[in-house]
Amino acid sequence: MISTALTVLCVPAVLMTSLSGCGLTAQQSSGLKWWQKTNVYEIYVNSFQDSDGDGYGDINGIRQRLDYLANLGVGAIWLTPVYASPMVDNGYDVSDYYAINPRYGTMADMDALIREAKQKHIRIVMDLVFNHTSDQCEWFKESAKSKDNPYSDWYIWRDAKPGGGEPNNWRSIFGGSAWTWNDQRKQYYLHTFASAQPDLNWENPEVRNALYKVANFWLDKGVGGFRMDAIPYIKKPAGLPDGTPDDSEGRASIHAMTANTDGILDFLNEFKQKVTQGKDVFTVGEANGVNPKDLPKWVGEKGVLDMVFEFNHLVDTEVWSKSKKKTLPELKKALSESQAATAENGWYPIFFENHDLPRSINVYFPEGADPVLAGKAMGTVLLSLRGTPFIYQGEELGMTNVEWDSIDQYDDFNSHSQYDMAIKAGYSEKEALDFVHKFSRDNARTPMQWDALANAGFTTGKPWLPVGDDYHTVNAAAEEKDAKSVFAWYKALAAFRRDNAVMTDGSYTEVLSESKSIYAFAREDNAGKMTVLVNFTGDVAAYDAEKTGIADAKKAQILKDSYEDGNGKIGVLRPYEAVIIR
Repeated sequence: MISTALTVLCVPAVLMTSLSGCGLTAQQSSGLKWWQKTNVYEIYVNSFQDSDGDGYGDINGIRQRLDYLANLGVGAIWLTPVYASPMVDNGYDVSDYYAINPRYGTMADMDALIREAKQKHIRIVMDLVFNHTSDQCEWFKESAKSKDNPYSDWYIWRDAKPGGGEPNNWRSIFGGSAWTWNDQRKQYYLHTFASAQPDLNWENPEVRNALYKVANFWLDKGVGGFRMDAIPYIKKPAGLPDGTPDDSEGRASIHAMTANTDGILDFLNEFKQKVTQGKDVFTVGEANGVNPKDLPKWVGEKGVLDMVFEFNHLVDTEVWSKSKKKTLPELKKALSESQAATAENGWYPIFFENHDLPRSINVYFPEGADPVLAGKAMGTVLLSLRGTPFIYQGEELGMTNVEWDSIDQYDDFNSHSQYDMAIKAGYSEKEALDFVHKFSRDNARTPMQWDALANAGFTTGKPWLPVGDDYHTVNAAAEEKDAKSVFAWYKALAAFRRDNAVMTDGSYTEVLSESKSIYAFAREDNAGKMTVLVNFTGDVAAYDAEKTGIADAKKAQILKDSYEDGNGKIGVLRPYEAVIIR
């Protein structure tokens, strides 16, 4: 889905050891919870590992790769939906929350994955899609039968306007009307996303209790928790009013009209009380529409969640025709605001990629940037900020966007919708395809690149989506053997973070805020301070060491340097260089 959701996780603490030869404080028991000390890895199940040759990833494929994830330092795996689904939106249209999609395996396979992952100190995290279901869900089928059956009020139904027409002018996230006519019931139903994904009516307590029952079922199964999709949209404004049109069809964005509506926290507080309270789990909401100033109400001891994915540091992909890359000052400002908002109350989930976003190397670095150095630079920020890092599959390899020649090569429902919208708006086919190249969710959904063999080692059959062109060199097998690869850097930083309390417990302070080339920040606790500096440009960037808080440049020590050649210098960064200085 378009990222807007909630996740609940549970992982045991890992034995912490000292970093040999650095003289740094070993990770101590500081009162932080396990989920504040681990790394989470998102798996897009369709594309991770196929075990049976049908071209789609599956649960048993994940089981085959648990050692790889343990080697990377992962403590929790967030799975995209594996429930029964017609797969109109790759599983984010759930037809049965209590069943496993046969494409992915069986409930016995799922039980085995939960058990085997736990043996490796990794917990499995489910993706709960609670804003909507599939139109093939039995709940919706019953609701559509009449206006007076037991499920009639489980979805959002409205009559046509007097004289005919849709109930309001809302545009769905995927484009076109957010309303679809149901001839059986003779009413329209609301869908934030595709017409095959009708929105649930959270105002109905029976709906909420049914969803809480689902969540508790999976907790009883032994999962570590959940990611709950599209959370800001579960509460709709009273009366469902028209919005101010913002497109050529006279429609208004449903996101603008419904995201973070007053009263949503009451729903989520009830979820907390009936599902997660008193349990060793954490919740993280994918919360597009929640701003840093709102975070104190959402997270922390008195908040409804432990963390939320807010999107203020990301490029807006909904208004794709007007979207542009964020400048480095804009990126730094957004991240620092989120760090500040969660400094005293709450915790930050650090992420730059997920299954809905283009690859971060393409988003945050200039075209033509060295992908290895850029991948390491992005990984340094990800694994050095205060919070819990969320690594998306392939991010640790430095995977990049694809640029296919035809819209027909793209599977993503939203990519086809945006392409059609661009054509209707008067853009050429080339311009429309360029938008898709930049923003398609398929950029992140191409198969995981395991090796240089056929289909990148993902499947022995025909992959459901083409493999990236660079898999011969960008793949896990090659990078695990290369001490200077992006993967090796991620693994080293994960261990560095684990072994040094300041990287988890320490405060965050931005330095060199005026720089248009360097993102720099200090992590500090009672035992000392480290400074992280990342050059986001292809040029050499000089900086004043004193302004970073380094009192004596001669005594400062570069502990980590992404060039890994021993030639790093205090006061200057080479193109795309990332360093951690004590």
